Amino acid sequence: MEVHHSTAVEGNTLVLREVEALLQQGRAVGAKDLKDYMEVLGYGEASRWVFDQAGVARTYQHNDLITLTELRHLHEMAMGPVWQVAPHPLAQPDETPGGFRTHEIAAFPRGMKPPSFPLVSSLVNTWITEVNRLGEDVASGRVDLVAAPVQLARVHVGFERIHPFLDGNGRAGRLALNLILVRLGWAPVVILKTQRQRYLDALMKADDGKFDRLAELLARASIASLYRLIPKLAASSDLVPLAVLADKSLSIAALRQAVARGRLRAVLDAKGSWLSSREDVDTYLKSRQRG
Repeated sequence: MEVHHSTAVEGNTLVLREVEALLQQGRAVGAKDLKDYMEVLGYGEASRWVFDQAGVARTYQHNDLITLTELRHLHEMAMGPVWQVAPHPLAQPDETPGGFRTHEIAAFPRGMKPPSFPLVSSLVNTWITEVNRLGEDVASGRVDLVAAPVQLARVHVGFERIHPFLDGNGRAGRLALNLILVRLGWAPVVILKTQRQRYLDALMKADDGKFDRLAELLARASIASLYRLIPKLAASSDLVPLAVLADKSLSIAALRQAVARGRLRAVLDAKGSWLSSREDVDTYLKSRQRG
């Protein structure tokens, strides 16, 4: 899912079933440009590497959330496959995947202006230092869960403002953000393709120092990821919010109605929210089929 949406935000034309077939079965379904398939393959490899870092004991210096080598590696994984079939037409030898740009980039339509390319290396190193300082602040409690989304928004827009690579900065920035999140022990974010304009608007606001919109978007995306992850992690008898149990075949409204009619076993938590379990939902579905 994350691969589909993050590449779609950048204009990739593959639909979700085509992405799933490519990544899960190795089949190129459809008749899209080879470039689009290679973008998905590259991003998929990089995304798997990022998620594999969740819970891994870090043995490198100072338990950094991200290193310069890892940032370059993320970009190389994400952009390497597509570069083989559709390299950037203006790329110099040093600007291949994983290499910083040696070109100037014009200001974006709404004002964000990437720095001159000779400054990129120094600015990236400063950015990495700031990211790792954030990790230390979170670990020590100097940054709590309330303040964290704003700091993550500041980190994310800081990377996109530098725009260190000739191409693929959006994908590299979201991969880096998720690497930071999973190493903090938090849920990764998925920016949906339907949120593209809202996401870009929030980035522009953050570039002006107004981080609230981007912070809210990232926080909500992380919460949504938790709702997708909980059913996979929880035992079938564990009580979880109804929103976690809803899917395409059974909406949250249908679950609430089943609870109200006494057909789905559920309990109220201290905040007045209904909790049920996958086991109870399966029992309800079987009773509905018999009826």
